[in-house]
Amino acid sequence: MQYHHPMFCPECGAHEFTAVANETFPLGAGGSIGGLSGWRCTACGEVDLDAASHTRYAQASDTAVLAARQADQKLLARVRKKLGLTQRQAAQITGGGHNAFSRYERGQVQPMPAVVNLFKILDKHPELLAELR
Repeated sequence: MQYHHPMFCPECGAHEFTAVANETFPLGAGGSIGGLSGWRCTACGEVDLDAASHTRYAQASDTAVLAARQADQKLLARVRKKLGLTQRQAAQITGGGHNAFSRYERGQVQPMPAVVNLFKILDKHPELLAELR
């Protein structure tokens, strides 16, 4: 059933929507959340969630982001220790300031994805550390 939404689609400007119910959407930080409702623009497919679904989606997204950040913190600390590096040495390898790794491991600062990716590679191939020194 088409629904005449009182607002225009923010993506394309159309104002014809189809009701959606109990849909599942991916979360930006990984995973997904189901049971969401709202309206889908018939012109471009953009979805406008209803208030309750928007709140649930935002909360689930925030939870997923925090979990991903905590996983990164643990990974960086574990691999740094595995490689026998001080926080200062790890920061030098990644191009950060002398306190960068301390802040990463405490969760005060989110590391760049390149830093996390480098440490994932070093976790699997610790012999590559010699190339960086």
